[in-house]
Parts: sequence; structure tokens; C-alpha cells
Amino acid sequence: MSVIYRYLMIIVACVSLLIGLQVPSFVDQYQKRVDAHLREVIVNLQPFVEIATKYFDGDMEKLLALHRNSEAQPFKEEGKAIEQMLQRKTHFEAELSALNTDLAHRALHVLLHSDQQLREEALAQYSYTVPLDIPALSFGAGAAIAVLLIVELLMALLRAGIAVVMRLVRAPAAN
Repeated sequence: MSVIYRYLMIIVACVSLLIGLQVPSFVDQYQKRVDAHLREVIVNLQPFVEIATKYFDGDMEKLLALHRNSEAQPFKEEGKAIEQMLQRKTHFEAELSALNTDLAHRALHVLLHSDQQLREEALAQYSYTVPLDIPALSFGAGAAIAVLLIVELLMALLRAGIAVVMRLVRAPAAN
């Protein structure tokens, strides 16, 4: 039984390592996707930024106020579209700022606080890699060690639980 257990632990370690190696790669691909969306919204906003610069000393709020206060419905709707682009730009800038940290915090951010739509896009177009750089190898090894420790802890708890049950079963039989 111990031979099978050792082989299972080796398999668990290998799978954990491979999954752990994917995390830095996925975080990198997610970050590139955020950057690409930010660049796209900046390009789309550029004509409006130029108008705001020309007529309002670069104040986008004044340009938006002009759109909001217009009598023409298409102009009001255009203002809403500009405002949405500005909000997206702010959102993507905040997302990139949150990703401007160490790998562990970036991975945690992507897991817990990332933009769901962008995360799903990145996942849908994710290309599996086996990066051989220090951060990826460290993260993969850390994941493997963590999973192995959890499995060992669960096995120890299971063995202890079985031992307690066996003692309880034997105790009434001895009486």
C-alpha cells in the first residue's frame, strides 16, 4: 500500500507543479489583455480628448457637461458613450495598478478581484505554457509543496480518525 501511496503522491506533486506553473502565465496573459483594452479605449477617446483640449483646456468634464446639457438627443447619447469610455479607461488603469506588484499579489488579485469579463476572455483564449523562469518555477514548486502538505495533513487526520474509531470499536468488545 505504501508504494501505491508514494506513486500517488508523486502524481499529485507533478500535477500541482504543472498547475502552479500555469498561474504566472495566466496572470501575465490577463495583464496583457487589460493593457490591450486600456490602449484601445485611449485610442477611442483621443478625438474627444483633442476636442476637450481645443475648447476646454483639456477638461473632459466640461465636454461631458456640454453633451449632457444639449437639447439634441443624439448629442446627449454621445456624451453617455464618452462617459462610458472614460469609466472604462479609469477601470483599466486601476486594474493595471493593482497588477503592478509581486506575483503572489497579482495572482490573488486575478483570482479574487479581477474583472470577470476580462478574466473569462483570458481564460477562453489562454494558451498553456510551461514557463521556465524563476518566478514561475517558484510558484509551481510552492503550489506542489502546499498541495502535498495539505494531502499529508488530510491523510494524517484520516489515520488518526480511523485509529480513534478502531479504539472505540475494540473498547466495548473488551468489556
